[in-house]
Amino acid sequence: MSSLDPVKSAHDGRQRRLLIVLALGFVAFGAAAAALFYVLQPETLRIAVGPAGSDDHRVVQAMADAFGEESRTVRLSPITTGGAAESLALLAADKTDLAVGRGDLSMPPDAQTLAVLRKNYVVLWSPSGRRGSDSKKKGTGTIKEIAGLAGHKVGIIGKTGANVAVLQAILEGSGVQPDKVATAQFGTDEIQKLAQDPTLDAYLAVGPLDSKITADAITATSRGRGAPTFLPIDASEAIALKHPRYEAEEIPPSVFSARPAWPEDKIDTVSVSHLILARKELSEAKAAAFYRQLFAVRDTITQGTAGASRIMKPDTEKETEPSVHRGAAAVINGTERTFLDKYSDYFWFALLALSGIGSAAAWLRRYLNRDETNDSTSCRSRVLEAMSEVRNAGSEQDLLTWQREVDAIIGETLKGYDDGAIEPEDLSAFGLAVELFNHAIAERRTTLQGGPTDQPRTTGNPRLSSIGAPGQ
Repeated sequence: MSSLDPVKSAHDGRQRRLLIVLALGFVAFGAAAAALFYVLQPETLRIAVGPAGSDDHRVVQAMADAFGEESRTVRLSPITTGGAAESLALLAADKTDLAVGRGDLSMPPDAQTLAVLRKNYVVLWSPSGRRGSDSKKKGTGTIKEIAGLAGHKVGIIGKTGANVAVLQAILEGSGVQPDKVATAQFGTDEIQKLAQDPTLDAYLAVGPLDSKITADAITATSRGRGAPTFLPIDASEAIALKHPRYEAEEIPPSVFSARPAWPEDKIDTVSVSHLILARKELSEAKAAAFYRQLFAVRDTITQGTAGASRIMKPDTEKETEPSVHRGAAAVINGTERTFLDKYSDYFWFALLALSGIGSAAAWLRRYLNRDETNDSTSCRSRVLEAMSEVRNAGSEQDLLTWQREVDAIIGETLKGYDDGAIEPEDLSAFGLAVELFNHAIAERRTTLQGGPTDQPRTTGNPRLSSIGAPGQ
């Protein structure tokens, strides 16, 4: 065997290992890039809202458009429904991720609030009975309080059963039996019919304070039946305690008209909110991302959609029904967990797992290469045997023969090291044996030549001494 063959073999082995490491590095980089690309893809959430053309539908469509233009994390896909009840039914059936629903409607037991889309105030008023120019005077109708509704008929704007239910809750909370009060419901497009109905003694509307429908209804009834007398709900706080989905509120003065001032003074009432809801199973990360993005674009969509200005944060300071989703609450309260907070346990587990895998792989490699390891011990023994033979060599030719034999042994050992079959500590022990062999060669050559043996010299192939003793 040529003395350069083991060196060439070692060089080739190192090149192979380098190429393997580079290939594995490219594979790992590609996998990480693909995973990052997947993670950074915008999350599309379905949101049910209706009916088409309503304020809620327009606001949600504006949200979806803004999310599509500006969002890198969340996008919305609106699902148009017939109304809030149908939207909540889709949420209960898990056919949508989000839904816009009125807070006092029947909803899934695991529904939670992400944001308040708008707050609706209950407005109750009765006509004064005057007509013509006197319609702007202060109302002096016979009904001035909730108790006075007994035995009368109330016209309710909106054909949803929820408006009837809220009137019944107000009557019960105010000490009036609901069956003593007759009701008639009118669509939001039937304001003139409502105003012209002479059988009605009072009116109820449920909507935002800046609702055009409520303002138009008050104006229309005052034009035909006289100035309105607004009925305060004095038991609003008790009603809110008994029915957690209602809240005690106040209607500020002059909110419906400045001249004349309607109402002249603040009025106690109750409110119910239209909410953006999600099921509890929606992940905290998705809910938090939606919440952040919603309030990031709210000012933008308010410029083109007036109803967007009513979007509010849910109240996390008190118990509400439905409760606030943990993802939205974490952003509001500043307790949202960072990436490391969420996944640090997984990182530690991965490090422990990798350490265990590495140890297992090292043991398996040694187990699979146990034959090569035994060969390493055999090669060291062969060098030591050659050293014993060298001490009894009778000529220079015998020394050269043993040197060639050890050269071959060194080549085999280096190849085993390059292939990973021989550990560094084994190679170090082998190097010590080679060094002892070199000393034996030098001493025997000096003896054969009749020279002093005090300063042994290393002869033969210089590669024999390059392996070195432990620590070299």
